[in-house]
Amino acid sequence: MIDTKEKLASRLSLTQEEEAFDDRDSTAFPIKIPSHFMALINADDPTDALRRQVVPTVYEMEREAWESLDPLSEVAHTKSSRLIHRYASRAAFLTTDVCAIHCRHCFRRRFTSTAQGAASREEIDDAARYLADHREITELLLTGGDVLTLSDEALEEMIGAFRARRADLVIRICTRMPAAHPARITNALVEMIKGFDSAPFYLMVQFNHPRELSAEAIKAVARFVDHGIPAMNQTVLLRGVNDDADVLQELCNALVFNRIKPYYLFQGDLVEGTAHLRVPIGRGLELEAELRRRLSGLAMPTYAVDLPEGGGKVPLTTHYLRGEVQPGVWEFENPDGERRRYWDPPTDRSSSTPR
Repeated sequence: MIDTKEKLASRLSLTQEEEAFDDRDSTAFPIKIPSHFMALINADDPTDALRRQVVPTVYEMEREAWESLDPLSEVAHTKSSRLIHRYASRAAFLTTDVCAIHCRHCFRRRFTSTAQGAASREEIDDAARYLADHREITELLLTGGDVLTLSDEALEEMIGAFRARRADLVIRICTRMPAAHPARITNALVEMIKGFDSAPFYLMVQFNHPRELSAEAIKAVARFVDHGIPAMNQTVLLRGVNDDADVLQELCNALVFNRIKPYYLFQGDLVEGTAHLRVPIGRGLELEAELRRRLSGLAMPTYAVDLPEGGGKVPLTTHYLRGEVQPGVWEFENPDGERRRYWDPPTDRSSSTPR
């Protein structure tokens, strides 16, 4: 495990920008790179895409006026000490502040690695009672930190508490573990989770670059999929990491090949100290349009931005509908730039209400 700049310098020849990062600053987000991920980095390339995700630079010490440590206003939507209810139908539970890896683009650095530890039984029970009282919530995200840094026993107790109150809840397991430390994912872990089968589980992973899909990572995800737990990927669009159509095309196709659905391609959140990693939206829209030309619908993620101040997620996409050229006649432009028209049905046809 690499968790100091001194250890990092023993493995990499630090650039001037990396050397200038002060890991002794109490406001700095700590370094944490597990050995598996470290081995994937090309030590001879200072611009390596994986290195850029986990090795801090002095640019993290810069702050923009519009940035925040809580860009999504999660604190304002916190209903108990660990439960965030920002969307009507789903809630997120902060299982722990511990992660296996510290990504430099982390949007929850206000909470991650703040020595709060795993949620207590009282915090779990408080959240479970809230979920029992709010039946409009149909999905629960187990997040953090990283839920899979918990032991099998602690995770079993946590899931059991939520299932006891709401056996019908769809549970999302949100984790970076397959990319960071795939050895954590064992058959015993997955079989334990599957034991709570009153409602489905979904595995929500984050792979940002094709090289993160190591043989070990693929095997880790396969354990979930083979046990009937679908895998969905949420990629963060990052400058110098994956802001390239060829890289994203390779990543998305590799995900589909390995039974992982590309779900979201996220525009970077307005987190303090991450401006150097964010891609301009105009460039993101160019990439989205190019990917739509290259990828199948199965391989195409939704490019989206999670709006500041708790505004929620909205899709960012090229507009293919050009407008209504005459009543009931709509004109479209496809990804190849060709125009086509679509006719509404005649208004005098009888209709029936579905039963």
